Amino acid sequence: MEMTVAQALIRCLELEGVEVVFGYPGGAILPVYDALCRSGNIKHVLVRHEQGAVHAADAYARATGRVGVVLATSGPGATNLVTGIANACMDSIPLVLITGQVPTSQVGTDAFQEVDITGITMPITKHNYLVKDAGRLPALIRNAFHIASTGRPGPVLVDLPKDVAVETINFEYPKTVRLRGYKPTYTGHRTKVKEAAELMMNSERPVIYAGGGILNSHATAELVELAEILSAPVTNTFMGLSGFPGDHPLFLGMLGLHGTRYANLAVTHCDLLIALGARFDDRVTGKISGFAPNAAVIHVDIDPAEIGKNVRVHVPIVGDVKQVLRAVLAQVKKKDRSGWLEQVGQWKAQYPLTYDRDGSFKPQAVIEKLYRHTRGEAVVATDVGQHQMWVAQYFRFKNPGTLISSGGLGAMGFGLPAAVGAQIGLPDRLVILVTGDGSIQMTMQELATAVDQKLPIKIFILNNSGLGMVRQLQEFYCEGRYMATRFGFVPDFALLAKAYGVAGHTVRSEDDLDRLLPEVLASPEMVIVNCLVDPEENVSPMVPAGRGIDEAIDC
Repeated sequence: MEMTVAQALIRCLELEGVEVVFGYPGGAILPVYDALCRSGNIKHVLVRHEQGAVHAADAYARATGRVGVVLATSGPGATNLVTGIANACMDSIPLVLITGQVPTSQVGTDAFQEVDITGITMPITKHNYLVKDAGRLPALIRNAFHIASTGRPGPVLVDLPKDVAVETINFEYPKTVRLRGYKPTYTGHRTKVKEAAELMMNSERPVIYAGGGILNSHATAELVELAEILSAPVTNTFMGLSGFPGDHPLFLGMLGLHGTRYANLAVTHCDLLIALGARFDDRVTGKISGFAPNAAVIHVDIDPAEIGKNVRVHVPIVGDVKQVLRAVLAQVKKKDRSGWLEQVGQWKAQYPLTYDRDGSFKPQAVIEKLYRHTRGEAVVATDVGQHQMWVAQYFRFKNPGTLISSGGLGAMGFGLPAAVGAQIGLPDRLVILVTGDGSIQMTMQELATAVDQKLPIKIFILNNSGLGMVRQLQEFYCEGRYMATRFGFVPDFALLAKAYGVAGHTVRSEDDLDRLLPEVLASPEMVIVNCLVDPEENVSPMVPAGRGIDEAIDC
């Protein structure tokens, strides 16, 4: 069948099962938008900034498990995607991004709105393409979706020149993918799996350290089964939160810089660390020499580049976490470790998560109340900063994939467009955004997108009139010299909500919040709640720079 490349592109998306794309039009991508208009089979979400498009597609992918798709034009449209692409790359999120490009005859001439977006994004994409041969477009799109969603997921960018987009081709979509050199390993090496199982059975003080790979491989059931058979406590990285039930007696919470003290102590004193789909990043390990110093380390990851990158590994297993755990489960038996669990229980009792309940309106209380009212059933999107850590500490996620947040990149401004993407992907779920007054002002224009799409997102702004996390760092590392962390002006977010035609409330106390929460959470429409919290509150505990994770302090 003959059609233009732009029409072929939309047909490819349909054949890949794409139901929604997030985008912002412009001249160079116009042929694709025209083809999309003629199709009528794919929903287009018009954001208010391209960064909002990529963050929304990212969250859509996290929430649904499907590949997120983005459309943007050339030049600034493409460069506005960069932060979101880097975010998806660091958090291993499957995206396909399609950018318009100037005609091939103008590439390299500094034409209007021309940038080398494939060159710019090469370090932050799993792969990217500049389409020069019109006939190859269907195969490139097929490859892009395959690469984005297999192995360690990640973003793939396809840059489409305008003259190529209007060429006519005989459309045929490849049934198979042939990519020389790209063959992800899913099944762990049999000998290494056996070694891992033996170590697990022989250890006395095992700890399971589970990251985002648990969620990507849909291995939460296997993780719970392994923990219960081994009687091994489980700690999650930030990206791994919701990968293990937050109310399970073996759960230690998050470890690392702002992790629970008992998780950090358990890792420090364990004799076996079972790392599953985690990358031993600096926020987890602290001082490397003090991280699990007496433990043998089993590391399971689908990306061989991550194994041995930061810590010495005794049993490396390259493979899909779910498949490897199934192989391990066939070789391990129930073992009583009551002494080890008793010790962990003592640490839990000695070092509980807590904060000073001095009568002021504490941000931690907002998270605790959200958890209590939702029973951990909500999908929670966050921005980046202190509020993000309080969510990690005080919201006990019950179901997998229900925390939507920027982990590796720590991108402020992620939260609001992410909530949009999550709610579009999960229209029947309660989606809550917890953000800060700093973060929400970075992508606040996406309130219009949420209103346009009639999304019932519940937005809670922990408003401390500044950049709380940076202020906290200045308190500790700059001897209290505060620079550029206090806002001289903060908008009235409740009034701003009214400007967007939605309900807005300002809350100044826990009692006010208690009275308001049932009404807000039950509302069928979007609501913004501006929580005027204690501006001096710090995230506690905290591991100071250069220290081991067992050296956490109260802030």
